[in-house]
Amino acid sequence: MSDLVRTALYDWHVAHGARMVEFGGWEMPVQYSGIIEEHHAVRREAGLFDISHMGRVLLNGLDADRLLERLVTSQVNTLKIGQIRYGLMCNADGGILDDVLVYRIDEEAHGLVVNASNRLKIVPWLEAHRHDFETTTDQLDLDIDDKTMESSMFAIQGPRSIEILQPLTTTNLSTMKYYSGMTVELAGFEVYLSRTGYTGEDGFEIIVTNPALELWNQIVEAGTPLGLKPCGLGCRDTLRLEAAMPLYGHELSEALDPLTAGLAFAVKLEKDFVGKDALVSRKQQPSGVVRVGLRLTTRRIAREHSDVYWGGRKIGVVSSGTFSPTLEQSIAMAYLESVCAKEGTLVEVDIRGKRESATIVPLPFYKRN
Repeated sequence: MSDLVRTALYDWHVAHGARMVEFGGWEMPVQYSGIIEEHHAVRREAGLFDISHMGRVLLNGLDADRLLERLVTSQVNTLKIGQIRYGLMCNADGGILDDVLVYRIDEEAHGLVVNASNRLKIVPWLEAHRHDFETTTDQLDLDIDDKTMESSMFAIQGPRSIEILQPLTTTNLSTMKYYSGMTVELAGFEVYLSRTGYTGEDGFEIIVTNPALELWNQIVEAGTPLGLKPCGLGCRDTLRLEAAMPLYGHELSEALDPLTAGLAFAVKLEKDFVGKDALVSRKQQPSGVVRVGLRLTTRRIAREHSDVYWGGRKIGVVSSGTFSPTLEQSIAMAYLESVCAKEGTLVEVDIRGKRESATIVPLPFYKRN
């Protein structure tokens, strides 16, 4: 894995027994003590993730929102300072290039967090489309700066997240709203702290300029007595699947549009953006395919691309599947023909040549109190 990119915490991960794997071009920890143990820690206490592989792009200038409004499906120009919004970036055919978080940092600066596997296509996409607005006499007031390699990003997720972080800052974290962010001092470091997440639990993301090891260690030290565990990508996947959060390369791709993916809430067709015309047509003529949840009667896992059958006929495929540690049963998300996708319908999933029974259920599988 010598050609893979490593985060600033790579040596810490290895020293603490992490099993390292390739993910999105990075060498990342998949687990430390074990996926199930780490999963339960997030649901019951808290888990700390190194998510420095996620792309972090700073768009600075008065025209930052102008470009993002053109490229992101959700409304960007209504964001207030400190607000964060989920959206998608599409190609001209409405296919999903990536799902992103847009941060309004201050009057001129916006942040963009993108998936690790897509950073190297999204940054050139931003640069290419700035020319949509530029002429020989009208140049955008905009600087696009990929900050990924000079910073680190952590996620602390779980019901005890505030209890762990609060002693490390004078900012009252309980007043932070969901999907908001601000610059704060945390354990003596200036960081950008946001309150979002990818696990279905409450928690925070921390962006800090490298080196980042000392801050990571202080969070681990503060959290360990309260049940905090370092967590890898393995439980991050089981957690997000229980919460029915889509993952690029599984539920999302350039072959899929946001409406088919069930993300219409993040698509504002009243504004103009790249891919809008294709999505207007898709709304008028739906694809006939929907994303659904499946609960299997077996403990076997329905992996990606497993075929789904109803009445002896193939009606779709699994996009993601796992054994849910919280529910203690096998679950999956799948794209099925909408005419067959009524909740409560019994279907069969082909798992390595054997068809297993499953029921179509509402999403998400898990929702915190």
